[in-house]
This record gives sequence, structure tokens and C-alpha cells, in this order.
Amino acid sequence: MWPSIPVDGWVDTRDTLHLYTQVVGKIRLANEPVSNHWWNVPLYLTARGLTTSPMPHHSGRTFQIDFDFIDHRLDVATAAGEVRSIDLIPRSVAEFHQLVMETLDDLDLSTEIWPMPVEIPDAIPFPDDTAHASYDADAVHRFWSALVETERVMKVFRSRFVGKASPIHFFWGAVDLAYTRFSGRTAPPHPGGAPNCGPHVMWEAYSHEVSSCGYWPGAPGEEGIFYAYAYPEPPGYRDASVGPEGARWDHELGEFVLPYELVRTAADPDAVLLEFLQSTYEAAAVTADWDRQALERSERPPGGPSHG
Repeated sequence: MWPSIPVDGWVDTRDTLHLYTQVVGKIRLANEPVSNHWWNVPLYLTARGLTTSPMPHHSGRTFQIDFDFIDHRLDVATAAGEVRSIDLIPRSVAEFHQLVMETLDDLDLSTEIWPMPVEIPDAIPFPDDTAHASYDADAVHRFWSALVETERVMKVFRSRFVGKASPIHFFWGAVDLAYTRFSGRTAPPHPGGAPNCGPHVMWEAYSHEVSSCGYWPGAPGEEGIFYAYAYPEPPGYRDASVGPEGARWDHELGEFVLPYELVRTAADPDAVLLEFLQSTYEAAAVTADWDRQALERSERPPGGPSHG
């Protein structure tokens, strides 16, 4: 259930898929009304891949775009019953972008987007990007399967918190699955710095104090990492003792990290990941003096999962 996904084996596909999701994500950004912390822009997991969820178009029509990572196609569907599909095969980002835009035009859903990738150094505009053109269907399916397992465990973790919390969503800027808890207090302006992301983006995302966690497919030589961070970082946070064995503070990333492989190969992967999520949250909540009695559930809700 937890697939092996060494980054070295699919890095070209990962980078191409990242850009495909940015094309679709920017369509959602252009159509979906603004929500706090940019919750109007992520994608969401489905039983077959990723979705925008239904979006309102300025024409008054409703549509959604789905990545199907089982049959490997992109589906654009309207609430009127129209469906158009694009095969997910090795093709350049430029061609993918063109096909998606032509499909929207064909459905009277024309959408103008800024065709510049975000949060990627030395990015190439979508219409000009012929460098990224890989699609290994098996690797994509394994990556999506890892997201499915991760979300399943994160939902158990999310159920323990009654304060303000984000959905579990796929942020196409950094191609990661993320979940965020809020203390309820405002935060100082974020310093920003992500490529092609104006300061207002991070100011809105981090307008309030957070403890955030997620899964990121990682750098070459790894199978990805689970991560956790707090903003603003409280004094003593990075020195806190967190579990399980193998979790550590990464000075370059400024986050706690846990290798995906340690979870995948554990006798009880769910328990190992839950320990990381819970201990890193507690590190943030304790060092930042969150009102834990008000924010945390004292008992499991009836009918909830019995493990964890």
C-alpha cells in the first residue's frame, strides 16, 4: 500500500507532472473566488487522481478538471454533461498547455492565465517549455498512491483538532500534499522569496500563526520526505525532541523532516507517520504557547477510526 518511489527513477516525470498541475491549478486560480490563505487554488485527491472540484466560470457555467492517474487522462467536465479528455502521455508542457486551452475554448470555458510557473527557479513559460516532456505512467500512479496513503493518515491526525484547520490539499506551487493548523493569533508579515511569487502571496498564506505538515516528493537520492514547520518559528521549536527515530531538523529547509522510506518500510507505517505529525505539532503548540485545551479534541469522536 505504501509504494516505493525513489526520486531518481522518476525525476523527469515528476518535474513534468508538476508543471501540468500548475497549468490546471492556474485555471482554478483564475475561476474560483478568492478564499482565505489561497484555499481557492489547491487541487484535491480523488479515488482516481486529482481534481479542481467544481469551479464557476464567468459565463455562468460550472466545470471541473480531473487528473485520472489510473487510466492516465485529463478530463474536463461541465455540469451540463459535456466531457473532453486529453491522454496523459509523454508530451511537452507547451503541447499540454495548448491542448488544455483549446479544450476550454471548445467548451466555451476560455480562461486566461499567467503562463509563468511559480515557486520554480529558472522557470520557462508554459507555451515555450519543450524541455519537460516526460510521463512515466507507472511512476505517476505510485506517486498518487503515496498521496492516497498519506491523506488517509493525515485525516486521522486532522480529526484530533477542533480549532481552525485547512483542508488536506495538493499545492501545485511546490507539488506537495499539505495540512495546516492555526492557533487563532495573527502572524508578522512573511518575508516571502519564492520565485515568481509576489510578497502578497505569502502574506495571505501566512497571515496567521500556523503549524503545518505535509509530504513532498523530495530531492534526488530520496523517496521524498514528510515535513513539519511552524510560522513564525517559536524560540526553542527546532530544538524540541520529536519522533519517531529518524526524524530530524533540516537546517537548509528550516523544517522537521522524516524520510518517506522510513514510514514505508515500518512494521506499522500509520503509527510512525502519526507519531511524527503529533510530536511536531506538539513542539509548535508548546513552544508557541497555543491554547491546547480549546483547540484539541479531548476524546475521539464516536464512529471514528479505531487506530492511531
